[in-house]
Amino acid sequence: MNLLFKTSSPNHEISVYDTTELYGEKGSFRVLEFSNRAIQGAMDLNDPTRILFEYPRAMIHVIDYNIPDFENAFIIGHGIGTIAGYFSEKRCKVAELDQTVVELSQRFFGYRRDNVSIGDGRQLLANEERHAYDAIVLDAFTEKGTPMHLVSKPFFEMCRDKLDSSGLIIMNLFGKGENDQLVNAIHATLSEEFTYVKAFSLPSGGVADMQNIILIGRNEPIGYQARHMAGFTEIELGQGYVIWDKVEK
Repeated sequence: MNLLFKTSSPNHEISVYDTTELYGEKGSFRVLEFSNRAIQGAMDLNDPTRILFEYPRAMIHVIDYNIPDFENAFIIGHGIGTIAGYFSEKRCKVAELDQTVVELSQRFFGYRRDNVSIGDGRQLLANEERHAYDAIVLDAFTEKGTPMHLVSKPFFEMCRDKLDSSGLIIMNLFGKGENDQLVNAIHATLSEEFTYVKAFSLPSGGVADMQNIILIGRNEPIGYQARHMAGFTEIELGQGYVIWDKVEK
């Protein structure tokens, strides 16, 4: 590993490094990582346009398949700008809590778009017009996981208000698939606001293994082609509770 940059921002400990192996694949890779080995993005230095990870490939397919002519997307969580970079010809507004993350995406990963606003994604989305977006993408993590105010019933209610009638919300979560109490709760909460909800995960070696989970909500049927889901398969989630915003005392 060749460490290129390391710093502590108000929100994270952040490292950028080059490596010759990533998740068992040999090559030449550049990685943006938070503390506790929480990788936020990675680039193949031999093929910078290649999307390395399965979950953004699957999310991109869902968006392309269901709303192929979409014009506007709101993305919460920037990382190295993978999804916004892929949709470079669309109007994407990106919310990122940490200015340092944006600067590193530009300096080390070649992100060139001027479409990132610094701040809390929920607060920034609240200022947008009603029915302004075709897609809302949630890919925001801290060391403790997805912030709870981004998976509550009032947040999903706001998302529904900001989406047009055929729009969708798609989110990348991290959990234990069909056996995760929090993921079940997020699914139940999303189902309170959207008529159609689907969940997908990668095959896992054990029920306790943590993995990426994609959750989608829409008020029209959700379609996809299995061969383009980058290995993600549809799963049925268990019953869950509804998540509400924490009341400040």
